[in-house]
Amino acid sequence: MSAPVTRSASKRRSTKETDIEITLDLDGPTGAVEASTGLPFFDHMLDQIGRHGGFDLTVRATGDLHVDGHHTVEDTGILLGEVFREALGDKAGVRRFASGLYPLDEALVQIAVDLSGRPFSVIDLGIGEVLPLGDPPFNPEMADHFLQSFATAAGITLHLRKLEGTNTHHIIEASFKALARSLRDAVRVEGSAVPSTKGTLSA
Repeated sequence: MSAPVTRSASKRRSTKETDIEITLDLDGPTGAVEASTGLPFFDHMLDQIGRHGGFDLTVRATGDLHVDGHHTVEDTGILLGEVFREALGDKAGVRRFASGLYPLDEALVQIAVDLSGRPFSVIDLGIGEVLPLGDPPFNPEMADHFLQSFATAAGITLHLRKLEGTNTHHIIEASFKALARSLRDAVRVEGSAVPSTKGTLSA
């Protein structure tokens, strides 16, 4: 009897601006998350990805927060995408597609995901000039940038937009929950074949 395939990966990314380590298990039974980036609001959003995605996820990041949170958030998105892509492997048997509407109080977002192997994203959260969230501050504009960075590095197609919402925290949190639930559905194994007429879902 063959051993079960483990869909997990770990990576480290180190630059002059950030040092990040991420471990991800797509089939983590508990959605256990440990996120430490120096940005409490961002940690809270990463927690949504693990818990609502059903993934075991560890993110440890240090960055030049004395400049701002841009590099830390961007590089975390890049590395998480790379780890996600590696953990997926050849994507044999996965559902591939997922979509839905996700509310959080007055906020409502629409999402569609395709594990296509072709990186593309259209993100419109409709967030204008608003005050940063948390301390140290998380710039709400970086939510879009994180999602785009993740989609590109993961090699997925991601469409995400706000339909309703006025509270910035609610809009961003609904978006991260939507991503988590859609990824959870898309990576679910339903068979053994790669779901593509090309026979591959790589770029």
